[in-house]
Amino acid sequence: MAIKVMVIDDSNTIRKTTEALLTKKGYEVLTAADGFEAMSLITDHRPDIIFVDIMMPRLNGYQTCTLIKNNRHFKQTPVIMLSSKDGLFDRARGRIAGSEEHINKPFTEVDLLSAIDKHVSSPVTH
Repeated sequence: MAIKVMVIDDSNTIRKTTEALLTKKGYEVLTAADGFEAMSLITDHRPDIIFVDIMMPRLNGYQTCTLIKNNRHFKQTPVIMLSSKDGLFDRARGRIAGSEEHINKPFTEVDLLSAIDKHVSSPVTH
């Protein structure tokens, strides 16, 4: 059973690139353009790890992370913040929202894969 990875980013390019890269590595990938779209997908598909962009319209990454972490079914799901801003403030705010890690954009394949390796031991059956 493949590990399910969710990528939430308002950039179509980032979603497509990340999806292609991770699918090639054997992961099952779900994508969403914003937090609202993501919430129903998360409920339906229960991803093992979630990458979320901080700067998004409607529901930003911090708000999305907080919603995920406040849901008892997904409290344990690792959330990795993606940001083009590498400030201490952004990292601290991500931690407060409940994220496990912060990866700067532009990120590399190694950044994504090492985050998945670090936070997802093996596919979990729900």
